[in-house]
Parts: sequence; structure tokens; C-alpha cells
Amino acid sequence: MATISAPRFLLQILAFLQLIVSFSALPASAYTQISDEALRSIPSPGKDFDIHNGALLAPILRPRVPGTPGSTAVLNHFAKFFKSTLPDWTVEHQNSTSTTPTSQGREVPFVNFIAYRDPPWAAAGDVGRLTLVAHYDSKLTPEGFIGATDSAAPCAMIMYAARSVDRALTKKWAKMKADGEDGFDENRGVQIIFLDGEEAFLSWTHTDSLYGARALAEHMDSQFHPALSTYKTTLNSISLFVLLDLLGSKNPTVPSYFTTTHWAYQKMAALEDRLRSLRLFKSSPNHRRDSATKEPLFLNDAAKQPAAFMGFQIEDDHMPFMARGAEVLHLIPSPFPHVWHDMQDDGEHLDIPTVEDWALLTTAFVGEWMELDGFFDAAPSREKRWRPSGKTEL
Repeated sequence: MATISAPRFLLQILAFLQLIVSFSALPASAYTQISDEALRSIPSPGKDFDIHNGALLAPILRPRVPGTPGSTAVLNHFAKFFKSTLPDWTVEHQNSTSTTPTSQGREVPFVNFIAYRDPPWAAAGDVGRLTLVAHYDSKLTPEGFIGATDSAAPCAMIMYAARSVDRALTKKWAKMKADGEDGFDENRGVQIIFLDGEEAFLSWTHTDSLYGARALAEHMDSQFHPALSTYKTTLNSISLFVLLDLLGSKNPTVPSYFTTTHWAYQKMAALEDRLRSLRLFKSSPNHRRDSATKEPLFLNDAAKQPAAFMGFQIEDDHMPFMARGAEVLHLIPSPFPHVWHDMQDDGEHLDIPTVEDWALLTTAFVGEWMELDGFFDAAPSREKRWRPSGKTEL
């Protein structure tokens, strides 16, 4: 946790000015409100989040310390998922090595997994990408630590969102091409980043943490697009860096951390409110129609005023990217889950209805950002589901 390094009144003035700038910079076309029908059409996850054999989550619920067989197995899980289910996505790996306080001079490998899908007519340098991010590594100690909220479940949520919007993206872009609208005001894509080496090996410092994030941010900041491209580098192409972390415990509360992305937080909070009103949240006390219990909101900071932004932040994978100019929406609870960095942070201590609700909310946010209203299939129960074998089932 960083500290406040300026008088509070100066921070309040700065926060107010940043909030004005952020709202004035928001493109009007970026947010046509998604319909209730589209929200209802987002596919059901079925058993994807079953902790024992769920196709998305179960393979990640294992120790996955960087450079170990568990880490490689999870990387292979990601690769097989995209190859089998999302073949139109481009998949890349970014590799780096570093010594750690526990490696006794040995270089530890770190592998970041990147997947993205852009409009088929757009050059890479002209596409702004909504970027969903989570780290996939787990802590070295205590031995056998799983890290279900930290961050196996967030990875699975993002995989679910990518699969859920993929067919809608295909249908939208095909219609645009058929209508002769390709290339006009539609240079938005979706990017997924699973980062390695977030956790400290000994104790959290600026050098013993964020190994993958630091390496990838530097790499992306040095990958230049052609001179006349809209975006100078691949890092500049990140329209919004949405970081999911420590999600999956019951009744989380996630603050709004940054004035410059408070508008995005408010958009996601509005989606949460609508999903609850539609009784689509499984963790909601009002999911049953005979209940009238007050709703506990995940995102309860939508009304936050500029003066309330205090200028501190949680040290996490967003920091190397934000230092290079990326706009960040940080979805991490405060307080942290009670299982944080504890052996109880395993599959058995996840609240699966909450996990599924975060997956639904993330998908809704992507669907609204990408303007996919009218392109989701009307019968979510018929969604084909990927299995670890590479086969699909109805």
C-alpha cells in the first residue's frame, strides 16, 4: 500500500481536475447501454466453475509457482482452451527470467500469456483493446498454497468472458462487413493477459514482486507500431486495463481506486445493479423471487466524490502499466478476503455463486464496451462448452 505524499487539499484539487478530464475524454460511442435482453442472453457457465471437474476453473486450482510443472500445466490449459474454443484469437507468450531472493542465483523463468481478438479489417496499431488481466502464479509459501481467489478464480472468470463474447463478436463484425460498415468507427478489440510472477518469493518489495508485469509492461512499451498508426506502441493500445484480483469470496466490497477510471467503475456498477434487478446474480439474496432482502453490492462506490479519492493505491500488477500511462480499473476487494495468503484460499473456500456472478458481470461489461447488443445467441442453454479434452458438449 502506497502512502499519501502530498497535503490532502492538493490531492482533492487534483482528483477533481482528473475526474473532469476523464469524463470529457470518454467517447460517446463507447457506451451504448446494453439491453436487458442481451444481459439475459449471456450464456450460463454450467459446470465451468466446479472446483473438482469444471472445465475452466478446476485445472487452475493447483500450486503454480513460476518455473514449476504446475505453472506449465496451467499455461497449457490456457493454450488448449483458446486453440479448441477460440481459434480466431491471436495467442502470444512473453518470456523473461530473473533471479529471486530464494533462487540462490538461478534464473527463474516467467511466462506471460496474451490473447487478443481485433476486428478483421483493422491493422494492429489502429485497434484500442479492452484488456482483462489476472495473474496466474501462486505463492511459493506456504508449501502447497493454491490461491483460489489469488488468482485462479479471476483467470477462470476472464476465460468465461472471452468465450461468452466470442460468437457475438463474430456476428457483429460479419454484419458490419455485409453492411459495408467495416473500417468505420469500429477499431475496438479485446485482449486477455494472464501474468506470471505477481507474488513475492520472500517478502514484498519493488524487486521481489510483479516479475511478469514489470517485464511485459517494458516489452509492450518498446513494441512500436508503424509511424502512422493510431497507437504508438502495444501498451498505448490498451484502452482500459481491467485487473481482477482476490475475487471469489462471499460478499466482497470493491472500492473505486482511481479518478481517471471512475467513469468505468460507475458503468460496471450500473451493470451490477441491473443484473441484480433482473435476478441474474446467483449470490444475490433476491435471486429467489420470494426474497426482498437488501442487496449487498460488490461495487458500492459509484457515488464517490472527487474529494474522497485519497491518492493511495494497492501495489499490484497494474502498477508497471499505469506508470507508463495505461488507464486502470482495479477490481480488488477492500478489505481483502479473510483467506488471503492462507492455506484456506482453496477451491473449497470459494463461494461459487459469487464466482459466477463476477464472471457474468465481467462479460456484461465487455459486451457493453464492445456494443454487442443484439449479437448474443438467444438460447444460452445451447451454448457449446469446452472440455479439457478439447471436445465440446451441448
